[in-house]
Amino acid sequence: MDDEESGDTRGRILRAALDLFSARGYQRTPLREIAERLGLTKAAILYHFPAKEDLLAALVEPLMTDLEELLNTAGELPPERGRWAVIEGFVDTMLAHRRPLGMLFQDMALVARGPTYQRLVQFALRANEIIAGPAGDRRDRIRASQAIAMCSDPVVFFLDVPSAVLRADMLDGVHRLLDGPPAPEASAAPRRPGRPRAMSSTQIATARRMHTAGRHSVEEIAAVLGVSRATVYRHLGDE
Repeated sequence: MDDEESGDTRGRILRAALDLFSARGYQRTPLREIAERLGLTKAAILYHFPAKEDLLAALVEPLMTDLEELLNTAGELPPERGRWAVIEGFVDTMLAHRRPLGMLFQDMALVARGPTYQRLVQFALRANEIIAGPAGDRRDRIRASQAIAMCSDPVVFFLDVPSAVLRADMLDGVHRLLDGPPAPEASAAPRRPGRPRAMSSTQIATARRMHTAGRHSVEEIAAVLGVSRATVYRHLGDE
């Protein structure tokens, strides 16, 4: 099996696993069922993923990588810019990885026993510190933790809401909590929902990261960020 064929098989396995884990749950989906869906043997699955846990880790790793990159970048910014970079970036990252995140919430008891949960906790704590700011008091830290919940929980609990609409509502809620400036979609003279004329620096970075990863079409990126495809193409062209 050459490298290209191996990579394609690995990708097919991950897509099938995500479909089945999302529909039935991780614990109720045996490797045999994944293999049967793809016309492979269980041994072929184990060649690419020596244990079922490795499949879960591979599905979640892109989310973890994007969160880590976001926090590293935001941590280098001045406090106020870093705060809103984390907030917008958290929302965009969660929406970009909506299906794997939903899969995790189906099996939280399982996730809580593994390293994935600990990494998520560490990311949340880092995000809280950036949002609260270096001079943040107890109240600031509590609001920061509330803000992070507002940047993630609705993604799982409102699966029927389109990404662009949910993004606008989530950011509006966080702005209200933290007494920030009104969210664009909540202004007195709103324009067509989900189609702002430009993207923030955080959104641009998210769009480029998603495009470079090759896992999302421009249409999907535009839907997640609540902008038009033309806007995404314009900023990708500046790379």
